[in-house]
Order: sequence, then structure tokens, then C-alpha cells
Amino acid sequence: MKLDDYDKQERFDARVLSSVRITPEDADAEVREIVFEVNRPDFDYQPGQSIGVLTPGPHELGHDEHFRLYSVADTPALTEGGNPQITIAVRRVSYIDDYSGERFAGISSNYLCDLKDGDSISITGPYGYAFEVPEDKDANLVLIGSGTGIAPFRAFIKHIYRDIGNWRGKVRLFYGAHSGLEHFYMNDHRDDFALYYDEDTFEAFKALSPRPNWADPIAWDYCLEERSTEIIEMLDDPNTYVYLAGLEDIRDELDRVFAQMIGSERRWARRRAELVAGGRWTELLY
Repeated sequence: MKLDDYDKQERFDARVLSSVRITPEDADAEVREIVFEVNRPDFDYQPGQSIGVLTPGPHELGHDEHFRLYSVADTPALTEGGNPQITIAVRRVSYIDDYSGERFAGISSNYLCDLKDGDSISITGPYGYAFEVPEDKDANLVLIGSGTGIAPFRAFIKHIYRDIGNWRGKVRLFYGAHSGLEHFYMNDHRDDFALYYDEDTFEAFKALSPRPNWADPIAWDYCLEERSTEIIEMLDDPNTYVYLAGLEDIRDELDRVFAQMIGSERRWARRRAELVAGGRWTELLY
């Protein structure tokens, strides 16, 4: 589904409650956690869904506003005034023109990262299906996220252990980034997942680029293949669910790694098709 296809007619006013950098100051990536109050009491959202942000223009390409999706990074909450409170994680990005070599600031990310407490924005949504938590608390969960794709898993894991509780199945989180400093929500500066390290069922693993300054791809093969025995056993269990979140190219890279782990591209294609058909493979890619 293309961004132009999303329904943007119904819009909601939101006010910035806080904007905090959650990557260290010496990290190449600036990622901010931004919390909004939505001026609409019935604005209902769930972990795994996204909201749309409308950046006012005019912009260089001639459009009056710029539309971008951001995943919800926390479980539903209310402000003291009873309005919905929503959290997103935003990475400040820039792009280099392939022809001129000129660097351009990302429209939405820079707009959001520059917001101050009390500023107002216009949002739409929510969009997409929430990550559906299996009814059986003995279900195993394999969660794989890259970059800002970790945001929905922060909300998902919090929902499992805090809202539902007594989760007995294995929960394995694999988080990919180009360097350790880009592991927001999971670095020395701020590690929200440390709240669950004492849970017997939860483990988290980091996948890094072998040469972060060379823009090499994230080393999913090292991270996953080191644990291939457990992962394959989990995939063989009909009570295991796999969730992916992040940039769309993560799918091709993971297909390659899983094919190596299982033995062939054909066997993996059949296994993944079975997971999808059984409702045990969910993607939130952009």
C-alpha cells in the first residue's frame, strides 16, 4: 500500500508533551522519543499500529503538505486530562542526491525532531493491524526489528509482560543496527528492555554491521545463525509466531539467512508460506 493510498481526510490536533533524545550525543544517529496528547478522547490505537504525521508546506516538490507514517512506540495511555497519549520514535534523517551529491534534510523527521514542548501538529490514523498477541500464554514469539522498527516491539513487549502478565512462552527479540550507539531503547544511555531481563522467558540480542562506518549491511547471519538450533526448534513448534518490523529490505536479507539456516531457499520458502498461511508470520514494514 502506497502512502498516497492512505485515508488522510480525518485529522486530529495533537500537542507535544515532550521530546527527548534517546541515542547518546556521540552517536551518529539522532533518535528522539516524542510524546503527544491527542485532542480527541476517542482516538483509539493499539501496539503495532501507526499514525500519520502531516508536515505543513509548501515543499520543494510542490506539495502543500508531506505525509509520513510512524509506528506507535508505547502502549495506550491517557493524560491527566483524559486525552489519549501517544509515543513515537523518530530518527532525524537526510538524503544524498544520486546525481548532484547534494544532501537534503528529510522533511518529516526533521520537522518532528525540531518540535518543542507545547507545539501543535496534525495527525491521522491510526493505520494497520495491531500486533495480535496469541491467546495462549505458552506461545513462543520471535521478534525481529531493525532501526526504528524496534519501536512497535517496545510497546508489544510491554503489553505482554505488564498488561497481560504471566507469559510462559519464549520471547526472543533480535534488534539490528549499524552500530551499538544506534540501538536506541537498548543502549547504555537508555535500555527500556532491561525492565524484562529478569523475566525467565525473555532474551534480547543485538545484530550489528561488521563495519558500521562502511555502511555494510546488518549482520543478521551472525546474530541468528549463532542461535539457529533454538530458532529452528521454535519454528518447528506450531505454537510459535514471528513478527518483523523495520525497513522493507529486511525481508530479503532475512529470507537469505533463514534459507541458510534451514538448508535451502526452497525449504525456507515452503516454511515461510506455512507460517503466513497459519497466521504465524506478521510484517510491519515500510
